[in-house]
Amino acid sequence: MGAVIILAATPIGNLGDASRRLIEALGNAEVIASEDTRVTIHLMRALGIENRPRLIALHEHNEVAKAAEIAELAREIDVLVLTDAGMPAISDPGFSIVTAAAEAGVTVTALPGPSAVITALALSGLPTDRFTFEGFLPRKGRLASLRMLAREPRTMVFFESPNRLAGALADIVTALGADRRVAVCRELTKLYEEVRRGTAEELVQWAAEGVKGEICIVVDGAAAVGADLDSGIEQVHTLVGQGTRLKEAAAEVAEATGLSKRDLYEGALKRK
Repeated sequence: MGAVIILAATPIGNLGDASRRLIEALGNAEVIASEDTRVTIHLMRALGIENRPRLIALHEHNEVAKAAEIAELAREIDVLVLTDAGMPAISDPGFSIVTAAAEAGVTVTALPGPSAVITALALSGLPTDRFTFEGFLPRKGRLASLRMLAREPRTMVFFESPNRLAGALADIVTALGADRRVAVCRELTKLYEEVRRGTAEELVQWAAEGVKGEICIVVDGAAAVGADLDSGIEQVHTLVGQGTRLKEAAAEVAEATGLSKRDLYEGALKRK
């Protein structure tokens, strides 16, 4: 196999989670594209690696511009791609490089390893058979974004900053209901790892006291909605009460239940 781009997962907290393949790749790499070159240097020193490869800074502000350049470089030499923690391309730089490499016919492979998303999901105590990763909740329109997920049946995983956690949980109460089951996973794999489980309302009260560290929020999916018209209309009213427009609420319930959007809309109008 010729030169390749290698996406390599790095520890999310515990240095002992560095895989043997990662250590070997870092020791042999000639070129590393990393989110923060200082973090990469610190990681290599901590692992006792003396290799001094060429380092290319690759972050959210330059990833698109650098992607084609790195793909072209990988025609001649292997390029190891790292982020500060976890798997590249998962809410971190990497996606644009994979896209550029695919378009250029350059091979991309991965060294799998630690993932905050999968670790939080596994520890949450919530269903793991089907899930969706939603990344960071938006700074603006967070409540509206959560309302769009009100009928999502799969377990949902979010990233959030500690200073925004209480507000995010309060919006989950408003958009998804006070009784929705939630797990907040904090400082995963680190010394002060903590998993708090409870209803959204219970965890709002806990988070209001102040929380530190890296945060993952895992939220239970919506319960199945009965496919009869009366219960569908009630669900429309619930969404409208949460601030969703009637037409949008009818469409959302129709998609979740298979009921007629028109029947739901007209039925909800009659009950006003």
